[in-house]
Amino acid sequence: MKRMLFIMNPCSGTKKANKYLTEILSIFNRAGYAVQVYITEKRGDATEMAKQAKDVDVVVCCGGDGTFNETLTGLLEAGLDIPMGYIPAGSTNDFASSLKLPTEVVAAAKNIARGKPMAFDAGLFEDRYFSYVASFGAFTKTSYNTPQSIKNALGHAAYVLGGIYELSQIRSIPAMIDLDGDIIKGKYIFGAICNSTSVGGVLNLDPKQVDMSDGKFEVLLVRAPKSLSELTECIQAFQNKTYNCRMVSFRSASRVRVTMRDPVDWSLDGELHKGLHTAHITNQHLAYRLLTTGEKR
Repeated sequence: MKRMLFIMNPCSGTKKANKYLTEILSIFNRAGYAVQVYITEKRGDATEMAKQAKDVDVVVCCGGDGTFNETLTGLLEAGLDIPMGYIPAGSTNDFASSLKLPTEVVAAAKNIARGKPMAFDAGLFEDRYFSYVASFGAFTKTSYNTPQSIKNALGHAAYVLGGIYELSQIRSIPAMIDLDGDIIKGKYIFGAICNSTSVGGVLNLDPKQVDMSDGKFEVLLVRAPKSLSELTECIQAFQNKTYNCRMVSFRSASRVRVTMRDPVDWSLDGELHKGLHTAHITNQHLAYRLLTTGEKR
């Protein structure tokens, strides 16, 4: 019988996965897995447990994007090449949306049980891993400042409302950005180095322009508008997904260095990373394998 480590965050999202735990475990048992269950209590638990997963055939995490990040981080830091499974049970599930994983937890468990391992890229921000996005500027505070109780109550709407609130406090950030040796400079209100079609539950990229296994990040930069017409241009660019225009840059790169005049806080998969003058971000090509029945994008 195959062995599975099942890591569950019981506080993710609206806690909908909790009532289906017995059915989820039954699906894995019938698929030939002996399951060891670990319930997290605090931040970092999933990382520490995943580091100890040396004697299992698969590690499945059930929770939000933060839980997935912690589990992935534990495996990568321990150098463990063990296939992962992901049951998305958070408030927005940006990463799962990009992968087109089932949104219902029971369907997600069945997807894992029938799935085959497919390799995907990860990111390394200085010495910290992320699965789908490192961002700064507008919208990024929403992910780590919104209380969990509000996320649970409002779900995706909590991120949208938080993003609108942030627009009222928007500020430009002077930055020099090195994209695989190509240097650009400007004043930006938002920047994202991502491997995802959804960012912060607020912004969405064109799936046709995102390949999560090509060894490159998608880099989205929004310049600071100086007038109402420029702000309107920014909004239209996101509505129409026409990102390469006067106000918005959309590029690809494997290595990114962002240098700022003043330290700026970042969001890594929705978690706070305190301000840095210079950030080095590198793509970890095909760093992990995920069990899924979907097609790679």
